[in-house]
Amino acid sequence: MASIAKFNIDAPRWDQNTFWGRVKHFFNITDPRTLLVSEQTLDSAKTIVENCRAGSVPPGTSEEQLFYAKKLYDSAFHPDSGEKMNLIGRMSFQVPGGMAITGCMLQFYRTVPAVVFWQWVNQSFNAIVNYTNRNAASPISVKQIGVAYFTATSTALATAVGLNLYTKRAPSLVARWVPFAAVASANCVNIPLMRQQELINGITVTDENDNTLGKSRRAAIKGITQVVVSRIVMAAPGMILLPIIMEALEKYPFMKKIQVLHAPLQTVLVGGFLVFMVPVACALFPQRSSIAISHLEPELRERIVAEHGDKVTFAYFNKGL
Repeated sequence: MASIAKFNIDAPRWDQNTFWGRVKHFFNITDPRTLLVSEQTLDSAKTIVENCRAGSVPPGTSEEQLFYAKKLYDSAFHPDSGEKMNLIGRMSFQVPGGMAITGCMLQFYRTVPAVVFWQWVNQSFNAIVNYTNRNAASPISVKQIGVAYFTATSTALATAVGLNLYTKRAPSLVARWVPFAAVASANCVNIPLMRQQELINGITVTDENDNTLGKSRRAAIKGITQVVVSRIVMAAPGMILLPIIMEALEKYPFMKKIQVLHAPLQTVLVGGFLVFMVPVACALFPQRSSIAISHLEPELRERIVAEHGDKVTFAYFNKGL
């Protein structure tokens, strides 16, 4: 029990400086099964985590129980604010939510009304996810949320509808890739706009011991760029490879006889891609990102050097998801 009493519940279970360590970590916290856990169990997990941080571990608690409590806490509570995140916005909802929406986008791509509807649904989903996983230290107003949502949705619709009309005479496989082009372009708009306060005011950066150094817009740009890349990579394999698979399958006579099952089949296959791609994409960059002091804004860099000399060479920040 002595080791349990000194258990550091915030220490990563796997090395976060390695890609595979981060993959294991995100496989753990994006596990869709955590969505089935009751609110009471989630609240109990939060209590255990907070008590452990305070050095008060309940008697008889095993290390595995502490790891499981931290898994539930990380999956459902925001890392900055500690507040419980809405279910749809959690990264553990990316597999069931993403597979349903992406499957429909890939299946119903032929008509403009269907494209408009499913791109709108997807951008509504993305807006919730982006807001939920923002850096909570940078508040955003309702008006700014509305502008971000409207702009991203408009971008996705313009891209999808425009390309849909442009590819009418193109090979069918090219038309099947239109949803991915729309999703990728919208991510480049939705995420920065939803997190615009970070770009305007900067995000809090700390030293390696979590002591605040100041706020940096350059750190915000780096973090948001990494999130945009991760989201595009997350969607890419399913939305690029699956159309090729479906294009090949639909040539077989048996597939022509079960057209009603094409959408469910495509949705299940998307889910198979997302089960792996959600943690892999999240793991591309460390959650606790870093930036060299020399790359910060001149005024912030000078202040840090004046206070700490050359003892601090890197600043750290939560890049969000």
